[in-house]
Amino acid sequence: MGGMHGFGRVVVEPNEPVFHAAWEGKVRAIFGRTVGRFYNLDEFRHAIERMEPASYLEASYYERWLHAIETLLQEKGVLAAAEVPTQQPPEAPSNLETARFKAGDQVRARNLNPAGHTRLPRYVRGKSGVVTSVKGPFLLPDGNAHGRNGEWQFVYPVRFAARELWGADASERDSVAVDLWESYLEAV
Repeated sequence: MGGMHGFGRVVVEPNEPVFHAAWEGKVRAIFGRTVGRFYNLDEFRHAIERMEPASYLEASYYERWLHAIETLLQEKGVLAAAEVPTQQPPEAPSNLETARFKAGDQVRARNLNPAGHTRLPRYVRGKSGVVTSVKGPFLLPDGNAHGRNGEWQFVYPVRFAARELWGADASERDSVAVDLWESYLEAV
């Protein structure tokens, strides 16, 4: 969970339905009608991360979604009967500089511990990998979750050897690719 250990095995439910109850489908539909209109995906994820830890652990998947939607709509001052115009996502600036890294570059994920939202998983922090390609630019989720939607960066899929992440007991054949924003990385 969030790159942390100690929460036990992930239990996979055989033939798990998309929704366990009708209300879950309604929450998913509400999300589809409100994301991008009243809040962005990074704000949504951050609202889930801000849940009180015990409540988070006790909540089901869609209970977390409902909490985030309710939190954000309350924070944004949205009333059920209000007509609020759709927010258009910001466009990437045309004067963005060239990407700092290229495919094949050795990089290390910075060991950052930001106070707010981030898409930098804990399990890759301080670990080295190889850039496989360059994507973007995309909005930096760390700022976008907090209303700073002018921070655009290139995103790099970085391949990490399983042993780099989880030690000598991991398979030498396995690896994990993680999309990381430029400010998350440093050259090796």
